Amino acid sequence: MKAFTITEQNRISGWNPKEAVSEVAQIFGTEEELAAIAADLPALRLIAIWNNLPGVQPVKKFTDRKTAISRIWKAVQNMAPATAVPEPDAAPPEAKSARRATPAKEAPTARDGSKKAKVLRLIQRENGATLHEIMKATDWQPHTVRGFISGTLTKKMALKIESMKRPSGDRAYMLAK
Repeated sequence: MKAFTITEQNRISGWNPKEAVSEVAQIFGTEEELAAIAADLPALRLIAIWNNLPGVQPVKKFTDRKTAISRIWKAVQNMAPATAVPEPDAAPPEAKSARRATPAKEAPTARDGSKKAKVLRLIQRENGATLHEIMKATDWQPHTVRGFISGTLTKKMALKIESMKRPSGDRAYMLAK
């Protein structure tokens, strides 16, 4: 049967019966024994004990004492009996990044015949294209055209788009030079 000790520094380590235990360390071997020890401990100490366990997600509070004891007990089951928890002064090993950097992409382009290609062709004209011309070419609503210009062309494709009102009062868009 595995046995564990809780130190004053809120550290749990595996207990080896051949080793001496300080007088302030408390020994437990079952969840019930842990519950008996934890009955006298303040909630903040249970949180500190949990946060000192290796490989656990730190918490700020537990729902209740029973939950804290249950989670601590499950976590210590994975510990080897004679293995001590590393001290916080020891530097943790550097974790490798799960994601790798992706190479920089070239500016996105439009597929031939797509609505994006139609809009690009229209706004590249010398006088650009009015909102109504783009709406007619794409069968889009005015808010869709404006969102496409703002989101796709300006933000995603990083194009400089100029917006102006023509003397007729129509809104026109053209590619900035």
